[in-house]
Amino acid sequence: MTNSKAAAQQAGLQDADAEVSRQLTTLDGWRRFVDGPPEPPALLSPGALQRLSQTERDVYDEDRLDHHARMLVVATSFVQKTVVCGRRLVLLNRHAISARRGLMVSGLPGTGKTSAITQLGRSHELLDRARHPKVSDRIPVLYITVPPAATARMVAAEFARFLGLPVRHRSNMTDIIEAVVGVCTDTRVGLVLVDEVHNISQVTRAGAEVSDTLKYFSERIPATFVYAGIGLETSELLAGTRGAQIAGRFTLVPTRPFPYGAEWKGLVATLEETLLLHKHSAGSLVKLDRYLHNRSGGMIGALSHAIRGAAIDAILDGTERVTKAGIDAIPLDHAAEVVTPLHAKASRR
Repeated sequence: MTNSKAAAQQAGLQDADAEVSRQLTTLDGWRRFVDGPPEPPALLSPGALQRLSQTERDVYDEDRLDHHARMLVVATSFVQKTVVCGRRLVLLNRHAISARRGLMVSGLPGTGKTSAITQLGRSHELLDRARHPKVSDRIPVLYITVPPAATARMVAAEFARFLGLPVRHRSNMTDIIEAVVGVCTDTRVGLVLVDEVHNISQVTRAGAEVSDTLKYFSERIPATFVYAGIGLETSELLAGTRGAQIAGRFTLVPTRPFPYGAEWKGLVATLEETLLLHKHSAGSLVKLDRYLHNRSGGMIGALSHAIRGAAIDAILDGTERVTKAGIDAIPLDHAAEVVTPLHAKASRR
């Protein structure tokens, strides 16, 4: 495979992940996420495959490519811990008038922070739907990301955008906030997920104003707030008096790279079971579980990216199997590459 082709496929995977993230920040996109992904295509028998016309084969392959491009969420111990902790806080906050407790999820990139909080949100919304069937005017969960160099108005606009509220140039902060609070209260928002909060710095005026705006929203909206970001324990989000207030009200759940062990082996097995390839030998990736740990640095995001990328290559080049060489050909994020031990890199040559 040429470098240009590999780069194009890498960019395609990144674009797909970015598209999913973008969709989560709108109500329609969030609801599609809660509804779950479409059913994966059935893997055809060799005979059925031979009977396909070229057009039918192209469509079949495209369906499989789309399946492997989707990020599979695995119910890891960290995801389960986040869901349980978040659910507990929602219950504890149910009758709180003020000073509701929140949750912070912190860790390195690729350790599953966004997956964990979105699974918490999905679990909360599915429970709310079950309790209020045939009620369409409820919005149990609100999800936003904090833009880089965010201002208070930008963050308020993100709330409004999720809810589908218009934000005009002449709209002032008070107008936006009152509209958001009114809709959130009327639609019974119970969980607010705020991702990328490491973009907030308490030591700058703009960052402090963003922090104040989120705090004001948390006081006005009767919901549990969940923050997720990189290295929050030592970030400027917790600096100063404002940071101390956050630290005093939020429970911290840290994420870390997975150690090599039974859970890691289970992750590899689960991901391998999702492959829709005609010549892949079942269990061959499980035999490579230690290599995969070294290759990804124990990062679940890097592991998923490597396996899905190799599966896409296998369909495009016709090999129809994921191999060690195929995974080696997938460039991973810099963080995963840096933590890969040198001896592991040497063993891949």
